Amino acid sequence: MNASTARTIPGAGLLALALLAVPAQARGQGMGAPPQSKAVTISGVVVDVSCKFGQGLTGNDHRMCAQVCADRGIPLAILADDGTLYIPTSAAMPGDGQNGRLKPFAEQHVTVKGKAFQAGGAHALQIATIQRS
Repeated sequence: MNASTARTIPGAGLLALALLAVPAQARGQGMGAPPQSKAVTISGVVVDVSCKFGQGLTGNDHRMCAQVCADRGIPLAILADDGTLYIPTSAAMPGDGQNGRLKPFAEQHVTVKGKAFQAGGAHALQIATIQRS
């Protein structure tokens, strides 16, 4: 594009700057390479994060409520025995939820094998296997 063409296309200079800025902005936000993972075996309790952390509800008496919440889209997570909260994720796109896999184990102690990721202070887990323990 020469100088005379740039004058005839309104906003061409701004468009060019925006297109150059997008990759730099994505890199600045940590987009691009996925975080490193490691194979793990984790023991803990499958919790309904809303009730557990918002209202302190947990345990076998809360199991049915946790399953209903899971059906309504409230995320289930794994609260490991060491106190680490693992958010289940999936490698499938656009992001296959894991509530269906975790729902039968709501408020129960489980052993999970999979890949763990840590990014931005959060812990995520791609579940390979899950069983009651």
